[in-house]
Amino acid sequence: MDTQVKFGIIGAGNMGAIHLGFFSDGRIENAIVTAVADIDGNKLRQIRALRPGNYACFSSGAELIEKADVDAVIIATPHFSHPELAKAAFQKGLHVLSEKPTGVYGKQIVEMNEAAAKSGKLFGVMFNQRANPLHMALHDQMQSGAIGRLKRVNWIITNWYRTQHYYDSGAWRATWAGEGGGVLINQAIHQIDLLQWFVGMPRRVRAFCGFGRWHDVEVEDDVTAYLDYGDGASGVFVTSTGEPHGVNRLEIVGTTGKLHLENGVLTRTLFDVDERAFCSTCETGFGQPNAQTEELLRMTDGFDRHVDVLNRFVAAIRGLEPLFVDGREGIQSIRLMNAMLLSSWENREIEMPLDDDAYFAALRKRIATSRKKEAAAGIIEDNSCSFGGF
Repeated sequence: MDTQVKFGIIGAGNMGAIHLGFFSDGRIENAIVTAVADIDGNKLRQIRALRPGNYACFSSGAELIEKADVDAVIIATPHFSHPELAKAAFQKGLHVLSEKPTGVYGKQIVEMNEAAAKSGKLFGVMFNQRANPLHMALHDQMQSGAIGRLKRVNWIITNWYRTQHYYDSGAWRATWAGEGGGVLINQAIHQIDLLQWFVGMPRRVRAFCGFGRWHDVEVEDDVTAYLDYGDGASGVFVTSTGEPHGVNRLEIVGTTGKLHLENGVLTRTLFDVDERAFCSTCETGFGQPNAQTEELLRMTDGFDRHVDVLNRFVAAIRGLEPLFVDGREGIQSIRLMNAMLLSSWENREIEMPLDDDAYFAALRKRIATSRKKEAAAGIIEDNSCSFGGF
């Protein structure tokens, strides 16, 4: 493709405005925005004033998909609407880049993934944290087997602190009908995606979610999950929006070493012998294998990689490189998140892969009594709205 790729942005709220700004500032190469859509006319007027340009405005995502002169769309609307908009775009023959998450529950994402495959168009997801060099380096370490066989992974992410004012800023926030979840889907979905990208999917999940533990909300704002990967490997995933001055600390331990990521520094410790062999042959009770620790990478320039993902998506459309993050992979993080919630709701261990129908039935019960019942239509309808979720 020699000409510029023409994008339509669906959702003129927070993330939609950010994406438009990337294009307006010339940070996205070989691409332009030719259309923006939102069901809120005020949002359209605001974004036009903030980012004037030669793009058409439409009153819904469906209208943009049907009428706009675009090659691809960026979906930056509330979570429930992502799959329906994506399916409509694929049917129209458009490439799709969805904001995270690609949906709320596995059942709808399966249908979206099938539509993507049938269309032959590119489907990307804005898992911008995969473009972070620290995460790419850690992924490479795991792929190369640098620390041997997985024994344990611990990830604690409590630097998502939010006040009650944050949750009160929109009626759709922190409701089952409006968002479909809380900290797992709205904040920690990036880490859930990275977790399965680094070490794969667990075989079993047992989670303990606090629903409105630290805020006046109906969804989870505090989570501790135990993950069983089989063959003795285990994991613990902790996240919360109720702990000020929190941390983001990841440790992955293998049989020949361990990786540690915190405060923008990735370190690796390697043992001089496989721990399993050392354990069975050491002739003292308190010996340890010799080890060497080194700093692999240090990042001090921040972690926002939206522009990287956008540029790589454009390059993929133009046939210059493979798709960076296949949107169809988004179902893995959603199923892992769904499993954590279902485990808490039903007070039991969940076998993986998750039964999508069982989760959908449990979610619908919560939606039926949600504070924002009117948003439940978003499960099956185009709910293109004015906020992209953050």
